[in-house]
Amino acid sequence: MDLKDIKAIIDLMKKNSITEFELERQDSKIRLKRGLNGGTAPVQYDEPQLTNAISVLPAVTVAPLAAPQPVSTGEIDIKSPMIGTFYRAPSPEAGNYVEIGTEVNADTVVCIIEAMKVMNEIKSEVKGVVTQVLVENGKPVEFGQPLFKVRPN
Repeated sequence: MDLKDIKAIIDLMKKNSITEFELERQDSKIRLKRGLNGGTAPVQYDEPQLTNAISVLPAVTVAPLAAPQPVSTGEIDIKSPMIGTFYRAPSPEAGNYVEIGTEVNADTVVCIIEAMKVMNEIKSEVKGVVTQVLVENGKPVEFGQPLFKVRPN
């Protein structure tokens, strides 16, 4: 990854108010964090020869005692595979790719996510019926954020 790509990611983070970004590939890893006052924290970039190092950190999980357990509805989330801006339609004049009640299969395009001025079609990857749209059109999304709920069939 070159400096131009890193600067583009930083600009995208600023534009979408994203405070943390991490990307790991086979030969490299980059992690960016923005400071509380909107400034960018130092960039951490591991060179390929450093990615083979193993570090063990203790993990502590704290959960409230009376936390309500989520109810499983059997629905599957279609999650964002990247950070960017969520669009429900291919253009402002066009209809939405899917609505609540739309049947989808693994190859059905459900939305577009714009990342670094590239429009990425997102496919359902599951078969079922859309039951919820979880993100408002034109809003920024994070990696792994649920976009839609689908009832499998």
